[in-house]
Amino acid sequence: MRTAVGLVEVTSVDRVAVSSLSAADARRAGAASLAALRLGLDALHPERPVYRIGLRYAGADPRHALRESLPDAAEIDAIVAWLDRLDRASPAGPWTRATLLLIDELPATRAPDLARRMGYDTPAFKQNVRKLKERGLTESLDIGYRLSPRGAAVLDHEGHPRPASDRPAPEPGVPLPHLGAAATRALTSRGVVNLEQVAELSEAEVRALHGVGPYALRHLRAAMDSAGLAFRDDPGTAPQVTVTPAQRRST
Repeated sequence: MRTAVGLVEVTSVDRVAVSSLSAADARRAGAASLAALRLGLDALHPERPVYRIGLRYAGADPRHALRESLPDAAEIDAIVAWLDRLDRASPAGPWTRATLLLIDELPATRAPDLARRMGYDTPAFKQNVRKLKERGLTESLDIGYRLSPRGAAVLDHEGHPRPASDRPAPEPGVPLPHLGAAATRALTSRGVVNLEQVAELSEAEVRALHGVGPYALRHLRAAMDSAGLAFRDDPGTAPQVTVTPAQRRST
């Protein structure tokens, strides 16, 4: 299965008696205790059987590498032919290029807002975008989407006008990891768009933002650890130095 963390393989599906569940089962299921797990199962559907499902991380989502790869001439011809088939098969008329161009024009924009611009309901719009994502042409963000390098190559090949050259350069730094829409919105509304800016805040300040919960904090800390960063108030953290764009250019 493709998930936010990559490919996950289901290794086993075993029917088990509730009485045989252990504290280890409860921990692995994310329950606070064995009693809490049993109570939760009883509260849902006590008459239904219970299954233990084994999972294994099976690697990165192959679409991540696909969307970064630039297609050669033969691949572009195949993608263009596939897009044409989707357009011909659509009862609502051609939509593929308009959707790619809209995502290119309005990255990180809520799907309902994009759907409204296209004249679609949100579920139908998302279904269309998922088809484009399967071919590596778009990338899902916590809020909205963005055009991938592969998708940009297709639009450029067909000569579609694109606004990319008029956009300001993206903020330098390590981008935020996937945190969920609410947490991402809470940070970006404060102007925090990368991990270096998160490191200028204390953990308490980030936790106090509406929409930032334990899941987002855990993923933020893991990403910051990988980048050699830390919250401002972490023990042993050196004082943060703010570098202006002019200082960056001079170095």
